[in-house]
Parts: sequence; structure tokens; C-alpha cells
Amino acid sequence: MDRGAATAALLLAVLLAGCPLAAQQVPPQSIDTALSNSQSRLIEIRRQREQLETEMSRLRSRVHSLSSEVQNMQLQVQTTGRIVGELDIQIAEMGTQIGRKTADLLIAEDALAEKRAILQHRLTEIYKRGPLYTAQVMLGAESFGDLLSRYKYLYLISRQDRQLVKEVQALRDSAAEGRDQLLSLQNTLSRRRDERAVENQRYRDLELDRQRSLRQSQRAADRAQQQLAQLARDEAHLNDFIAALERRRLAEARRGVAAAPARIRTSDIGQLDWPVNGNIVYRFGRQQLGNNTTIRRDGIGIAVAPGTPVHAVADGTVRSTSALGTYGPSVVIEHGGGFYSVYLYLGQIAVRVGDAVTRGQVIAESGGENSDEGPHIEFQIRGSTADNRAQAQSLDPISWLRRRR
Repeated sequence: MDRGAATAALLLAVLLAGCPLAAQQVPPQSIDTALSNSQSRLIEIRRQREQLETEMSRLRSRVHSLSSEVQNMQLQVQTTGRIVGELDIQIAEMGTQIGRKTADLLIAEDALAEKRAILQHRLTEIYKRGPLYTAQVMLGAESFGDLLSRYKYLYLISRQDRQLVKEVQALRDSAAEGRDQLLSLQNTLSRRRDERAVENQRYRDLELDRQRSLRQSQRAADRAQQQLAQLARDEAHLNDFIAALERRRLAEARRGVAAAPARIRTSDIGQLDWPVNGNIVYRFGRQQLGNNTTIRRDGIGIAVAPGTPVHAVADGTVRSTSALGTYGPSVVIEHGGGFYSVYLYLGQIAVRVGDAVTRGQVIAESGGENSDEGPHIEFQIRGSTADNRAQAQSLDPISWLRRRR
């Protein structure tokens, strides 16, 4: 087959391939810098929100401050709002890219239509001239120079035809790639819109939860204030009771009534046995509570299971076995010399007022199930000071109890 016939066959094979028309080759376009930066920010914001959700789960798995929960939820609302903002940026950027891709594709399809028209014309010309056209042109040469000119002409025509075929193939591949990119952008845009709808709903739900938690926090704060006020009244009642005992003791001493020997002395610091064995849930002194309130503890809280035997820390006389407001059933033991031990949040009491008790004797069972700290007892030590003999002040029990190994 001569060169012209081969060129015609090649061009005809291209048409018979049935490849779809494509846009003029457009270099693949990567995500805009703004879109890439937005996606990076989106990933970081979602990571921050995951940390907040983890913190919220931790808060809800233990006794916690409702104010901390509200603050956490407020941060979640803010991060969700930032996520929605980043999704809006990405949706806008993708809309711009889709518009640009669509415009490029329309321009490329016009160029492809023009190339196809040229290709159709060339095929028609080749078909009309027939397979012997090349031989006829060569044989019609009148001289060797004319032969060379005719050969060069046929060669250039053949090269142009081959280039035309390559351009059509390139346009076809570019069109397929452009359509894939456009479809991918459209799918991604649809997903981003779905994500935005989900995040907007999440934002509304979080805002409702935050408002609900705020109301709960306010109610909890009100309850805490009421409990603190009641606790202060109960503490004042206990202080008044012990102060009355101390005034009576001092009055008896002035009248010459023989006093019982002191069973707790300063030499006992660090030597007293623990009333129960358990973990300390709160210590002596001021303590910051979960609702941004402060309370002063006059003793230590020791966590034990309900019904645990509670032991007297030293010999003495039982002065009170009554229920004391929020403290519940309580026992006060006088040890002489102006010292008293106090046992609060008890259950069943095993002694009566006036009973003489010995060190280590079981005086009650533990309780405290309904307290904020859960089952526990509170243990206090009161002692008179030299400058105020009529007031037995609260002392830190930890300094009086044996050090636990």
C-alpha cells in the first residue's frame, strides 16, 4: 500500500474508533491554595472538637462541675461554627472551580468540533482521490527535480495528516479527563453540602444542649448555695454544742469538780488510729467546689462502704448521738482536757449519750450514701487553745492520725 493509502487508512481508523469528542487539552488543575488551606484548617478544627468530645465524655463519667460541662459545650458550639465556616469557604471555592471547568470544556469542545471538521474534509479528499493517487502524482513527474518536489509535497501532506490524528486523539483523552475532574468536583461539592447540613444541625443541637445545661447549671448552683447555707447552719450548731460543752467543763473546773484525765494530748500528734480505713475524699481547710463556690472543711472525708464499723480514736465519753442536719447521724466524744472527736455521716449508731468508750471501740457504722461525695464518714478533732479556752477549735485530723504506709 502506498503512503497516501496508508494515511487514509490511519485517518479512517481514528474515526471508526468512536471515541467521544473532548475539550481542548486543559492542564489538570489542582485545588486552589485557598481550598487546600481551608481543608487543612477543617481537619485541625475537627481534631480539636474530637478532643472536646473526649473531655466531655470524661466529665460525664464522673462527678463533675456542670459549669465545666457548659464551658466544654460552648467550645464545641464555637468549633462547630468554625467547621461550618470552613465548609462554606470550600463550597464557594468549588463552585468557582466548577464554573471555570465548565467554561474551559465549552471552549475545548468548540475547538474539537473545528478539528473534526478538518479531519472529515481530509478523509473526503483522500477517499475521492482513491488509493492510487500517490502513484499517479509520482509518475506524473517530468524531471528528477520535479519528482523530488512531488515527493516532498506528499511527505508534508502525510505529516500534517498524522499530526491531525494525534491532535484528535489528544483532544479525546483530554475531554475524558476533564469530564472526570468535573464530575469529581461536583460529587465533592455535593458531599460538602451534605456535611454542612449535618454540621448546621449539630450546631443547633449543641446550642439547645448548651442552653439546657446552662439552666441545669443555674439550678445546681442554687442547690449548692442552699446546701452550703444549710451546712453552715449545721456547722454553727455543732460549734455551739461543743462550745457549750467546753464552757460547762471550764465552769466545773472553777468550782473544783474533779475532771476526767485527758485522753488526747499534744503528745498524741501522729499517733492516733484511724476511725476507718479508706481513701481521703476531701481534706481539712478550704476547698473549691465544682460550681465555683468555696467551702471550709473542719475535718477530713474518708470513703468507705456503707455499714463499715467506725472506731473511737481514743478513750472518752459520748456527748451526742443525734442527727445533725446534712451531716446525718453523728457522734461527739469528749476526751478531756478540752479535746473532742467528731464522727459525721454515720449510719447505725452503737452507743448512747453518757457511755464511756475505749480506744478502738466500735461506736457506729458508716453511711453518707446520699451525700455528694458518696458513702463516707467525716472525722474531726476539736481542741481548746490557750488564748480562747471557751472555744474548741477545729484541728487538722491528718496531723493527729498515724501515717499510713
